[in-house]
Amino acid sequence: MSKYYYTKTNAALKRKVFRLFGLVIALTGMVSMTYFSFPILSYYIYLKDVYAQTTFTTPIPQTTVLTNPSLVSLINASTTQLSGTDFTNAKNWFPNYSPEQTAPRVSHYTLSIPKLKITDAYVSTIDYNVGSHLINYGGTAVPPEKGNAVVFGHSTLPQFFNPNDYKTIFARLHTLKTDDTIVVRANNKDYTYRVISMYVVEPNDFSPLTQKYDASYLTLITCTPPGTIWQRLVVKAKLEEK
Repeated sequence: MSKYYYTKTNAALKRKVFRLFGLVIALTGMVSMTYFSFPILSYYIYLKDVYAQTTFTTPIPQTTVLTNPSLVSLINASTTQLSGTDFTNAKNWFPNYSPEQTAPRVSHYTLSIPKLKITDAYVSTIDYNVGSHLINYGGTAVPPEKGNAVVFGHSTLPQFFNPNDYKTIFARLHTLKTDDTIVVRANNKDYTYRVISMYVVEPNDFSPLTQKYDASYLTLITCTPPGTIWQRLVVKAKLEEK
């Protein structure tokens, strides 16, 4: 007669495995949620009052950052971020924008913002790598010529700001105010620009890149709120008349 052997399942061990698996899933979810929500939380902690007190042409609302249109915009930005888009390439900051390209007069110049302790930051006119330096966007003017010189730079959470790191260099750009100075050094000569306006636009709004030839303008652009790729902060300055 054949003998059969039965092994008793260790139910307690199974329960421990399932509990551990559930804990790992929960922790993964919490980490993911924190990663994507912290920049928005940091807006309330660090930036809300600053933005509200700044004279923005189009300010971020004082009472809420998540209106229905802005929520749609945030979802679109999150989708773009998850797609793996390379944002060290400045061409991806304003998708579908194709300016008319002309050869720049100079390959680079430097930019200083005394208020932010940014000194002689390198601005390239011939490539789009904002991970290595600031970018004077192709098809826009180059200081001090008349027109609108558009400069792109990275930002991150303000607490990580380092004026010497091009991955964080514009993290506190939002703290500038009207009449603050920006100094450009080109062809061994200094040119002083004064901030005339600050505003926020969607990534599909190309108006900050528009050329205007009545004077020499300098437009600084970075992602905002810092630490996100949600919208674009625009700081526009005008060359001081001597």
